[in-house]
Amino acid sequence: MNIYLFFCAIVILTCVLFGRFSSKIGVPALLLFMVIGMMFGSDGILSINFDDYQLTEQVCSTALIFIMFYGGFCVKWEAARPVIGKAVAMSTLGVIMTAGITCILCHLLLQIGWAESFLIGAVISSTDAASVFSILRSKNLSLKYATAPLLEIESGSNDPVAYMLTMIGLALVSSEKGTSVPYLIFAQIVFGILFGIGVAAAAIWLMHKISIEAENLDMIFMIGVALAAYAIPSLVGGNGYLSVYLAGIILGNSKLKNKTTLVHFFDGITGLAQICLFFLLGFLAFPHKLPQVAFSAVIIALILNFVARPLATFAILLPARASIRQCLLISFAGLRGAASIVFAIMVIARGAVLEHDLFHTVFLVSLFSVALQGSLLPAVARRLDMVDKDNDVRKTFNDYQEETAITLMQMNIQKGHNWENRMIKEVSLPSDSLAVMIKREGETLIPKGDTRILAGDSLILNVPYYSADNEVKLQEILIDKNHAWCNKKIMDLDLAEGTLVTMIRRDAETIIPDGQTTIRNKDIVVICKQES
Repeated sequence: MNIYLFFCAIVILTCVLFGRFSSKIGVPALLLFMVIGMMFGSDGILSINFDDYQLTEQVCSTALIFIMFYGGFCVKWEAARPVIGKAVAMSTLGVIMTAGITCILCHLLLQIGWAESFLIGAVISSTDAASVFSILRSKNLSLKYATAPLLEIESGSNDPVAYMLTMIGLALVSSEKGTSVPYLIFAQIVFGILFGIGVAAAAIWLMHKISIEAENLDMIFMIGVALAAYAIPSLVGGNGYLSVYLAGIILGNSKLKNKTTLVHFFDGITGLAQICLFFLLGFLAFPHKLPQVAFSAVIIALILNFVARPLATFAILLPARASIRQCLLISFAGLRGAASIVFAIMVIARGAVLEHDLFHTVFLVSLFSVALQGSLLPAVARRLDMVDKDNDVRKTFNDYQEETAITLMQMNIQKGHNWENRMIKEVSLPSDSLAVMIKREGETLIPKGDTRILAGDSLILNVPYYSADNEVKLQEILIDKNHAWCNKKIMDLDLAEGTLVTMIRRDAETIIPDGQTTIRNKDIVVICKQES
């Protein structure tokens, strides 16, 4: 048991450390995770024998659930609304057209049977949400004409369609009889939509009815919701990925407590899921088999990137008045990655008998896509003059704070304070601040301009939130009786240039000091220091 835990720790730490350097060398971190997996695998440096497709499918499918849920949860409907029609058309018709064109050309150029050609086209028909999210966010790549939210929604919502096509392809190549393709399509779409909406609605109702005080319980509850959104429709033949993505969108755009905390939590969970997913895909691969499928993989990659994807993109977006430059960028940004490889693993794990090595072919196609398209996407966007320097790609996501953040400050009015017995409108409040309440003898008052401030009042102000940068540093100093500052006035301290005592915490009291304030034993002194 301990050796497996140690192995997992080494894998995670290695991926994180290498991922930190990915931006410096211009290679997507997800590609490095795949390469690290190959280094650990059967043909790698450590030569760990691993070929368990069933286990890999289970782990990767679970990881994909959280990636899909997080992708939906982070979609800001406000940013998505203007492009939702184009995005849905690309994620449905675009995927079907891409799969169809790839199927036809695979059959004609590579002499692959129709059923297997359809399966290849289905598996690689969707763009990869994890890859697109990772590149746009890590490069802070904001694009003109709302292209970033279009790509986000398309890449997040087209996996369910590719999954449905894969299930149809699996039925075509399977030896089992009695599979009804029309019913399969009906169940995938209808049950996926109904259960996605239903699970999200039930989760919102429960969260409003049942008070879950602790933030960690919110997070655990949401994990259960994501798993339920996938599992329930899957039990009746529905599309679990469609369901979990819809549930994510609905929950992410609902009024929930601790939403920002939830987003950051799932950001971490998804990061771990991506590491596990891409590492396992590389770990399962046998590099010595890649040359055997290299010719077919290169032809399929060329078909996909220079024929199928562009034809589908131009056919859908040009009539919708998209510019040629936007169509070219969206065509190029159709990265293939984890989802395609996971779908290929599903086919193999379920016992499909194929003439060609589907897994390694799709693996190599995805490797080319993440390596070349992922690395060149920022340069291509600049070359096409599609980079929007005046905007922030984070506005596409629900964790972006559109409003100016504020914080609350408490002022204790002592007897003799120069605000004592004066009305709110008569005192000079800090710039951009507002008196929001007064605590007086156990009562809470909502003040107006003519409300009078009395000695003993606690005046609560809202003030603009300060986001610290690298130029200043806040430091807390605990004062004991032996400290050099104990029982000294602030004006008598020998403070370094660029250092200021900004606050003193004394028992339950917060003091905004001046030069006459005396520092006492057990005080916590907060200083602001300018970094050199």
